[in-house]
Amino acid sequence: MKPELTLQLMDTHAGGDVSRIVTRGIDRLPGASVRAQMEYLRDNADGLRRLLLEEPYGIPEMSVDLLVPATDARAAAGYIIMEVMGYPIYSGSNTICTATAVLEAGIVPKQEGRQQFLLESPAGLVQIEATVHEGVVEAITCEGLPSYIHSYQATIDVPGLGRVTYSVAYSGGFYALVDAASLGFDLTLDEERTLATTAHAIVEAIQAERGFSHYTLGDIGPLPFLHFMGPLELVTDGYYRSRSATYVHPGVICRSTTGTGTSARLALMHHEGRLKPGDKLETVSLRETGFIGQFTSVERKGEYQVIGNNITGRGYVIARSDIVVNCDDPLVDCGSLHHILSASDP
Repeated sequence: MKPELTLQLMDTHAGGDVSRIVTRGIDRLPGASVRAQMEYLRDNADGLRRLLLEEPYGIPEMSVDLLVPATDARAAAGYIIMEVMGYPIYSGSNTICTATAVLEAGIVPKQEGRQQFLLESPAGLVQIEATVHEGVVEAITCEGLPSYIHSYQATIDVPGLGRVTYSVAYSGGFYALVDAASLGFDLTLDEERTLATTAHAIVEAIQAERGFSHYTLGDIGPLPFLHFMGPLELVTDGYYRSRSATYVHPGVICRSTTGTGTSARLALMHHEGRLKPGDKLETVSLRETGFIGQFTSVERKGEYQVIGNNITGRGYVIARSDIVVNCDDPLVDCGSLHHILSASDP
């Protein structure tokens, strides 16, 4: 008999965005860092991403996080993020889900109350604080990437929309930040399809007109994301709330507000003089889920004011399963996948 090729998964979600955590079934990847392992996977084994995000196994709205051994001894585990648009070096919702999974899988033993540990992402080490109550992981707080405003209040002509005003932030990827009300949106669930169409048109127009370069990373590709911003509500001193929606791919508005989208909004609020260290922003999605971002620090990096921040949310385990990879299935392309699958006897 042929050996059975299986992947062990823990499906989770944070704010509605499903992250499929691959806990077993992939051989150790080459690379001296998690970033290098990500690059190997991207360049030599992209079949794993496509397998789990495309039919018959998945849908583009999901994400995949592959657990790998950390290359930094201080980290409990490493993880590689895969989404329909590729391989982001960081994601808040995926980090929240991955941290939840390593606790639920016992990779990091749960401790009642608050506990801290490190994970290694392709962007580097990430500090995690988990809140556990009676054995239940009730909250995860993770570091956001250093974030800053690259361009403020730029304008562009968008076919079918006219002149659109936007700012550009970096928070793990480049984001266009757009005031939703200026385009007639209230950021309610019935607007989801129109929001996706509108965001796609704006992003395509920006990509056609200009590119963006990170102050240390250089050219990291065209701007991929757009964050629609609702009005700011001051809930109490130092605590704000705003409806939000994040576009990540043609036809895809994230079910959550996203961690990096929240970090991008924090960078804009600081740029506009609205925040002091310790202030928080709760972003609320079309599905009434939310993340809480906190502005923690700021430092000058060349011409940019770069903010430190963290993101708090909750991850939920929704399934544990084994995926059987059948290379005889005409819908499965094992060509860029087979060499990294661990074979087990049936």
